[in-house]
Formats: sequence, C-alpha cells, structure tokens
Amino acid sequence: MPGSNNTYLAQASEFISEYIGTLMGCGVHTSRVVRNTNRIAKALDVEVHLSVFHRTVILAVRKDGEAMHSEIVEIPNLPINFRFNSELSALSWEAYDHHLPLHVVKEKFDRIVSTPRFSHNFMLFMAGAANASFCRLFGGDWLSTLIVFIATLVGFTIKALMHKHMSNLHFTVIVTAFVSSIIAGVSVLFDTTSDIAITTSVLFLIPGVPLINGVIDVMEGYILTGFARLAKAFIIILCIAVGLAMTLWIVKNQLI
Repeated sequence: MPGSNNTYLAQASEFISEYIGTLMGCGVHTSRVVRNTNRIAKALDVEVHLSVFHRTVILAVRKDGEAMHSEIVEIPNLPINFRFNSELSALSWEAYDHHLPLHVVKEKFDRIVSTPRFSHNFMLFMAGAANASFCRLFGGDWLSTLIVFIATLVGFTIKALMHKHMSNLHFTVIVTAFVSSIIAGVSVLFDTTSDIAITTSVLFLIPGVPLINGVIDVMEGYILTGFARLAKAFIIILCIAVGLAMTLWIVKNQLI
C-alpha cells in the first residue's frame, strides 16, 4: 500500500502544481490561490504546504501525515484571463463540496483550460473601443477618439506579434507605446484635442491587474510576492513612459 500512496501523491501533486501555475499565471492574487488550492487538497484527501514566490511556488503534498511529495512549480507567463480565474475557483468549491475524485477534478480542469479564448479580432476591437472611450471620457473630441481607436488597433497588433515571437516584454512595451502614441501624434496636424489623443493612446498597456494584485498581496501579508508584482508593474509603466517620451520629443514643436 505504501507504493499506492506514493503513486497517488505523485498524481495529486502533479495536478495541483498545474492548477497553481494556471491560477498564478492568469492573474490571481496569492491568497486566493492558497485558498483554492487548500480546497482542492481537502477534496483529494491530502495536505498541501505552499511557499509562494513571484516566479515559482514550492509545493509539498502530504497524505495521512506520513508520505510526502514535493514539487517546484514554475509560474507560466499566461495572458490575464478572468474567466479562467472564476471557473477554476468554482471548480475548487465543487470539488470540496462534492468530494470529487482526482480523475474527475482533472477532467473538469482540462475542459476549462482547453476552452478557446476570445478571438484576436474581437479582443482587438474591444481594446480599440475601450481606449477610444477613455479618450472621449477625458474630453477628447470625435476626431481624436477615432485617431486613438486606430492607434490602439495598430499598437495592440504589434504587441501581439512581438509577444508571439518571444520578444522581451519591456522592449515590447516600449515599442508598442511609441508606435501607438506616434500614430496618435498625427492629431497635431488637425484642429483637435491632440494632447488627450496622445496620452490616452497608451492606456491599454497599463498593467492594472499586477498593480491590484500587488497591493492585495501586500495587505494580506504576502510581502515578497506583492512587492515583486508591484515592481514589475512599475517597470512596465516606466517602459510606457519611455515610449511616450520618444513621441513627445518628436512632436514637441507642434504641441508648443
């Protein structure tokens, strides 16, 4: 029976590792990951001990207070996905409430993570519409709003292409911020609210989720993870500022 216990522990540990990595990679704050994982562990009749860091999670899975299996989980770089966050949290409650066996939980998990994301064209349109709405909300006229919409479409596409080709994140943000803002800079040639157009053209790059998660982590006692997330978010903001500054340097004569 010890061999059976070890096999089950290894399988449970492998699944829990994948579950944790998906949650952390998709933009869940640390305390929620810990709570969800503990519910999954209780449903699978094992104990888990987590040490959560920004890039890795050290996981120890124990059964009956004796046999133990350890894993080091590398957190994947996944797109922010609130649907995954919601459905995987719901899965932890379903597993806990109904005491689902491992194979059933894993099947449900695989079904969730294999669900197709929204199409790129839909995301492209929504990003453009959201950024254009910000421009209008902050006082931009309709011409500026249209220019920001076009600038966002181009910038979002470049960002996706550079990410697909594994370009450095910070370099990608600088290039995307520059391209989006320089296209929005065309607005200086017209009698329009060009200052609002340029500044709102890069808002789709703001790392809102890491900022929010970082604050939540710090407030809930996960200091290392929280400050790491905040540091990453502030570096991205700095990269946005660099790209935007390059555009402002080019068009400064027209703005003065």
